[in-house]
Amino acid sequence: MADDCLKVLMLAPTPYFADRGCHVRIYEEARALTNLGHDVRIVTYHLGRDMGDIPVCRIPAVPWYKKLSAGPSWHKPYLDILLFFKALKVAKSFRPDLLHAHLHEGAFLGIFLKKILKIPLLFDFQGSLISELTDHGFISRGSLLFLVFKGLEKFINRNADFIITSSGQSRTELQENRDIGAVQVRCLMDGVDNIDFRPYPGDEARRVLNLPPDEPVALFLGVLNRYQGLDILLEVIRLLKEKGLAIHFLIMGFPDEKYRRMTDEAGLSDRVTFTGRIDYSMAAFYLSAGDVALSPKISLSEANGKLFNYMACGLPTVTFDTPINREILGSAGVYAKYADAGDFAAKLEALIMNTQGRLELAQMGLERVARNHSWQARGKALEGIYMEIVEVNKRYRSLKV
Repeated sequence: MADDCLKVLMLAPTPYFADRGCHVRIYEEARALTNLGHDVRIVTYHLGRDMGDIPVCRIPAVPWYKKLSAGPSWHKPYLDILLFFKALKVAKSFRPDLLHAHLHEGAFLGIFLKKILKIPLLFDFQGSLISELTDHGFISRGSLLFLVFKGLEKFINRNADFIITSSGQSRTELQENRDIGAVQVRCLMDGVDNIDFRPYPGDEARRVLNLPPDEPVALFLGVLNRYQGLDILLEVIRLLKEKGLAIHFLIMGFPDEKYRRMTDEAGLSDRVTFTGRIDYSMAAFYLSAGDVALSPKISLSEANGKLFNYMACGLPTVTFDTPINREILGSAGVYAKYADAGDFAAKLEALIMNTQGRLELAQMGLERVARNHSWQARGKALEGIYMEIVEVNKRYRSLKV
C-alpha cells in the first residue's frame, strides 16, 4: 500500500447493510475511499448483508435480535459492548491509522478505542442523539432520561477529534453550541452515485410493479415511520382522492405492515402500491417508475439523502420547506409549508398538472447532481479530512515524545 494511503476502521453500530439512508452513507463513503486506494474495514452488528466490495467484520450472532429498521432499542447497549470488543480485536491485527465512527453509539465506543489504540477519531454525525430519540418516541423532552442522554451526547461530541456532518445546518448548530468545545466541525453532505443512479425507461419499471399505465405516479422511497412523514403522506393521499385527482402513489421501503393497514382502513388501497424493502442495487430502476418524488420528512435534525437519488433519477420533488431540503435541492425542489399536509397536497397537485414544469425541474436536478453531489467528489473531500486528522495526530504524538 502506498505511503499516502490509509487504513480506516469504520464503526457502524447498526444492522448494516439494510437498504436505508444511514447505511447508504456508510457504504458509499467506504466505496469512494476504497476507489481512492485506502483500505477500509467496517465493524458492525451480526444482522444485514455484505455488499461484496468492502470487507465487513461482524459481532457474534445474537439470535433473538432481528431488528433491521431504524430507531433506538434497549437491546443496543449489549450489542454495542460486543461491537467494542470486536472492533478492538480487528484493530489489533488490522492496525488502522484512524477510526471513523458512525452515529453517536459508534463515536461513544470510539472514544475508548482511540485511547487504547492511540489513533484519532472522526465522528460522522448524522443528527442529534436526543432529537432522534424524541422523534422515535423513545424518550420525552424534559424527562430524566432526556437529561441523561443530553449529557451523554455532550460528552460524545466533545471527545471526538473531528466531526463531519451530513448537512450545513447540523454543522452550524454544532459550531454555535459550546458543548463541542474546540472540536473541529466540517460539513460532508450525502451524495449519489450518478453512474448507477440515472433515469431508466419508466415503462418497464411500471410493468414490473404492476402500476396503472395511464396515471401519473408519485413515489416515496425510504424508511416508513412517522418522522419520515408517512402519516402526513397518507393524509395527502386522502385529500387528493377526495378531490378526484387521478394520481397513483408508490410507497417503497420498510417496515410497511402498519402503513398497509392504515391505508386499508382509510379506504385508500386503490390509490397506493406498497413494495416493501427495495434492494439498493435496484433502487434507481424502481425510482424510474415515477413522475414525481415525495419527501414529507418532518425530522429537523437529520439529513435527507433520498433527495440526491431522486434528483439523479430525473424526478422533480415535493418536500417541506426546511434548511436541509433547500441546501440539497436548491431551486430544483418544490417546497410546501412545514408539516402542512394541505399545502403539500396542493403543491403536488400543481406539479402534476404542470408537465413542462416537471421537465424543467428534472433537468435542473440532474445538472445539480452532476455538478455538486457525486460520491466521487465526496470521497476526495473525505480523504482530505483524513489526511489532515492523521497529520495533526502525528505532530501531537511527536511533541509528546
